[in-house]
Amino acid sequence: MAILLTTNIQGQTKEGYDQVSVFLHQIIKKAPGFILHISYGTEDGVWHILEVWNSKKESDEFFAKNVAPNLPQGIIPKRSYIELHSLVTP
Repeated sequence: MAILLTTNIQGQTKEGYDQVSVFLHQIIKKAPGFILHISYGTEDGVWHILEVWNSKKESDEFFAKNVAPNLPQGIIPKRSYIELHSLVTP
């Protein structure tokens, strides 16, 4: 079953996210197992990212290959996973 990946990044800004996402949004669409990506910032200075993937393995592989090498210095995402009970897509 699919997983929900929750990532919280203390200190990430909209501008910092946008800078990294220019590159990542193009390739994530083609990533094996990728389903959905959502992001938003909160007033407490935390950037939140929610993603749905077919598996944790596919998510981890994408992160290691494409995200980790492109993170700004000092940005350390806190990632957590939960297996979904159901997922409805168009």
